[in-house]
Amino acid sequence: MPDDSIPTTKKQGFATRLSHAGRAGTHVHGFVNPPVHRGSTVLFPNCEARREGAKHRFEQYMTYGTQGGPTHYAFEDVIAEIEGGTRCLVVGTGLAAVAVPLLAYLKAGDHCLMPDSAYGPARNICEGLLKGWGIETTYYDPTVDEAAAAALIRPNTRVFYTESPGSHTFEVQDIPAIARAAHARGVKVLMDNTWGIHHFMPFQHGVDVSIQALTKYVGGHSDVLLGSVTVNDEADWQAVRTAGSLLGQYASPDDVWLALRGVRTMAVRLKRQEASGIEVARWLEGRPEVKQVMHPALPSHPQHALWKRDFTGACSLFGVVFQPRYAMEDVMRLIDSLALFGIGASWGGFESLAIPTTGFITRSAGTGSFGGPMARLHIGLEEPSDLIADLEQALATLPR
Repeated sequence: MPDDSIPTTKKQGFATRLSHAGRAGTHVHGFVNPPVHRGSTVLFPNCEARREGAKHRFEQYMTYGTQGGPTHYAFEDVIAEIEGGTRCLVVGTGLAAVAVPLLAYLKAGDHCLMPDSAYGPARNICEGLLKGWGIETTYYDPTVDEAAAAALIRPNTRVFYTESPGSHTFEVQDIPAIARAAHARGVKVLMDNTWGIHHFMPFQHGVDVSIQALTKYVGGHSDVLLGSVTVNDEADWQAVRTAGSLLGQYASPDDVWLALRGVRTMAVRLKRQEASGIEVARWLEGRPEVKQVMHPALPSHPQHALWKRDFTGACSLFGVVFQPRYAMEDVMRLIDSLALFGIGASWGGFESLAIPTTGFITRSAGTGSFGGPMARLHIGLEEPSDLIADLEQALATLPR
């Protein structure tokens, strides 16, 4: 619980809030960090108390291990604080955080709108489970304006899913415009806000449900898998919490504790990695081998004005389009020659990563063609000058 001896966290800076949220306080006797609480069975003093417990199923109240315990509650409070919401459900993976709200709001015969730039496994949910249950999905151009968004909505549309910036290709969506169009028709707006953690406040821009892959910057050390679903309305909380419970979604308290520890340093990591990412992106933008750098914080980005309007900063993940004279095999050879960049999925950790993206992107709405082979870079906590030197030697492997 928050420390009552300090001013309200809403008036404090981000780093201060991360240091104090979800803790017992500063003027207490005990360890700084809350302990790990593990358990399955919860004991009650009598049968009546157990029966009464059912009335608290939407509260932070222990009834059984799958409903969480003190470690989960502390972490949920921290994530809700970061997202600017009221309630948060922590689940085992980022993909689970995508699935739970989709299944909370959609049923057979409903229609879902999904950006063509969405995270691939989110698309797989739509094409697998949802389609099998008679739920139709339409993939739309992520750059739609309010009028185009409104035109996509059908009488049976229940969910307008967003992801901004888009996975791999980093289109920034006009979330307030989409939210206005959706809410005018009673449609829920879901958003994968993983890239924008801290820098984009979803509920201030009309989002109903914010999704985070906490595996990324919150964990920060590439050693836990977690996700979260945060809301700002009691009705949405009941829908999401019920779906999570029915699906048996649960996060290991040990992983939650590791992420709770990781989040304490997230403010400084985000700031450092943002600056390093922009430095590397700007350097790449000036290289003759590069056709385009897909980083929303660069003025050259097509939706830079939207990013500047709605975001307070950027994370360290961006895309690179190489000149069309190169083949994808050339880009893969370049990535193989990098010494400081690992080749692997995920991002948000302390280490830099690089993966090819051409050939790994599924699009069905005619978007995502950038005229050259593409790669995605994540900039970690290494010195940016060292990363630039590594990229420079790797670029030399491209055919002249």
